[in-house]
Amino acid sequence: MKRKKKERQELLKETLEENPFMTDEDLADRFSVSIQTIRLDRLELAIPELRERIKGVAKKQLDDVKALSPEEVIGEIVDLQLDERAISILDVRKEHVFSRSGIARGHHLFAQANSLAVAIINDEMALTRKATIRFTRQVQAGERVIAKAKVTGTEKERTTVDVRSYVEQELVFSGEFVMFRTNERESRRRES
Repeated sequence: MKRKKKERQELLKETLEENPFMTDEDLADRFSVSIQTIRLDRLELAIPELRERIKGVAKKQLDDVKALSPEEVIGEIVDLQLDERAISILDVRKEHVFSRSGIARGHHLFAQANSLAVAIINDEMALTRKATIRFTRQVQAGERVIAKAKVTGTEKERTTVDVRSYVEQELVFSGEFVMFRTNERESRRRES
């Protein structure tokens, strides 16, 4: 069903407020219009392209990170609830892969997951004490890896974080990170 321009633009705005990570291609399919029409609509509405929307969301989330500086985070954090959950996005580019095979080097996927496990900790200092990891499929240049972290347990100076990384809906990496923290909240309670 073809919508009028004004109605389509209102729906476009609402859709991107709900999910700022939709591509122009996804939007074109959803509204049954050309990609060019979506781009023109975004331009008229002053809605930035996907990369800029991701950067905007990531910048807001990085303000909450305590244990890392923004340049130490691998990937872009797009959701962060300290001591609960976090999500980051890593676009695998040429510099992340082996030149002969085009397969991503494992240390990039590990670094994305590990920095997310550090970032989720609500403490000034968090260090990886132990990591149990598993790669479940190769990742190619041009693919987008979405890492999702969830705190599964906290006791004294240790927090356990489960991280699962996906390309589209397919699991490519999983890891359990046992994180050491200074446990500042406990020492603040004792001072009060």
